[in-house]
Amino acid sequence: MSEKALADEFLGALQRAVGAADRPVPLHEPEFAGHEWEYVRDCLDTGWVSSVGKYVDEFEVRLTQYTGARHAIAVVNGTAALHAALVVAGVRPGDEVLLPALTFVATANAISQCGAVPHFVDSAEDTLGLDPAALKGYLAHIAEPAGGGLRNRLTGRRLAAVVPMHTFGHPADMPALLAVAEQFGLPIVEDAAESLGSFIGDRHTGTFGLLGTLSFNGNKVITTGGGGAILTDDATIARRLKHLTTTAKRPHRWEFFHDEVAWNYRLPNLNAALGCAQLERLPDMLARKRVLAGVYRSAFSASAGLRFVDEPAGCRSNYWLNSVRLDEPSMARRDALLTAANDQGFQCRPAWTLMHRLPMYEHCPRAPLPVAERLEAALINLPSSAKLVKGTK
Repeated sequence: MSEKALADEFLGALQRAVGAADRPVPLHEPEFAGHEWEYVRDCLDTGWVSSVGKYVDEFEVRLTQYTGARHAIAVVNGTAALHAALVVAGVRPGDEVLLPALTFVATANAISQCGAVPHFVDSAEDTLGLDPAALKGYLAHIAEPAGGGLRNRLTGRRLAAVVPMHTFGHPADMPALLAVAEQFGLPIVEDAAESLGSFIGDRHTGTFGLLGTLSFNGNKVITTGGGGAILTDDATIARRLKHLTTTAKRPHRWEFFHDEVAWNYRLPNLNAALGCAQLERLPDMLARKRVLAGVYRSAFSASAGLRFVDEPAGCRSNYWLNSVRLDEPSMARRDALLTAANDQGFQCRPAWTLMHRLPMYEHCPRAPLPVAERLEAALINLPSSAKLVKGTK
């Protein structure tokens, strides 16, 4: 198929799915249709706008109720959540942390903020997430016991953790990844930034590892403006995280005494109020996003050169970003389709540039990445806002 014919087919499917772009169709925009104004106004009226207030506690409780995690710690953004989680999981300066090369840069940045070194591994065709088989085979090749732990025999650095990421909201194969991590004695910290509302069986993403992290940026399924959260079932870890994310200040009526270097990462009450209202609307937004996924699936079903990216078997995805992939990966064809769509007002985008192609990470250790390189050249994200489908309220 010629490049023009493929572009015409792509645009036709987009128009069948969401209509003509009479105005620009954003990739993913927030929706405020519940109690957002009421809860935020309450913060303003009472003066409780910073990191102490009833909505922070309520937001954390509601997150545990929805995800099934025993503890949730609300913080200022997803990167801060991942940074704090990695430190508490035992990542130290000079360590290496294994993660997919196909991820948003925040995953690698959080590792770097620990003073550790990102170590890139390949992705799986079916989940788009970290490939358990590739990880297992690679660790068998490079890892060796040392000092009660594991080190990279090629660099001499300690291997400290594994960070799977749930790509576009599609769950990675956590049961298989847990088995590999257990075999090699590595903790898992899940980057579930994109996957609020995604489940493997009846278990929510972000609850499989020692810790999991969420993001509530303005382009996520729900938003607190900025914001994130850390999930864990371990009460001791939860207490330590709450302590570290509140500047390690010991509780006291008036005294300021801090017992270690820490961070001012707690989520402000104002943002948490927005989050509480958004969580109330989450089931409806997820339902509409599934309807939209079905519309895209149908629109691209007859395509000769593009396939809709469906949720992995046994999983329920939040379809944060709907995607298609080229049957024949090609950066040139991918970019031609992106140009055609954006010229017509459809804000489509590619997957992220692979981490090892970024200048600050080009010298980091990495496994062979054949699948990630194919996915980079094949994936296109489509407009995915819940408001593209009419709400129930």
